[in-house]
Amino acid sequence: MTTSDPTPAGTTSRARRADARRNEQALLDAAAAVFVTDGVDAPVRLIAARAGVGIGTIYRHFPTRPALVVAVYRHQVEALAEAGPVLLREAGDAGQALRRWVAGFVDFLVTKHGLADALGADAGEGANALHEYFIDRLVPVCDALLEAAVGPAASGRVTGYMLMRGIGNLSIGGCDALRYDASRLAQLLVAGVLAEGGDQGPACGEVSTAPGAR
Repeated sequence: MTTSDPTPAGTTSRARRADARRNEQALLDAAAAVFVTDGVDAPVRLIAARAGVGIGTIYRHFPTRPALVVAVYRHQVEALAEAGPVLLREAGDAGQALRRWVAGFVDFLVTKHGLADALGADAGEGANALHEYFIDRLVPVCDALLEAAVGPAASGRVTGYMLMRGIGNLSIGGCDALRYDASRLAQLLVAGVLAEGGDQGPACGEVSTAPGAR
């Protein structure tokens, strides 16, 4: 007498795919954390150790470093995009939600700034496509956080794109400078935006008409 497996083949296959996705997400989380502390050139063994897997497991998912860096980049973008609405619901204060989102954004920029070097020969077209993806996904999220924090009229004076670009400029090279704290400067910038509430100074459209403005 034989017994058959009561689990349908389709259910088993779906469970395996779900496990594979969870494992990949865990690897990406580990890689992102290591990239923040050690840069995108960090040894794969550090990522493997943080994820609790062997080096071979990482290479099975991501055969090359560019593939890993791009995957981490997309993973972080999606995490930031999803975090905005969650923070607004859970933070209890829109200003605090914006501050917490910016803290995550600064960590993400460590990966973004190392992307071109990691892509190597594919840096031009590949990096441009990823940059457009990053703008399309994150600017609306930052706009929504700003509007919630300072109101729709005031948020128009400092747009999500402006704030993100300003933070990006503050973060350039910050991960390599022991005496430079990009995270603190980014939070000071956010504090200024929240304190001013967009009530002082010219509107965005007026800035570009000033002599010598770019």
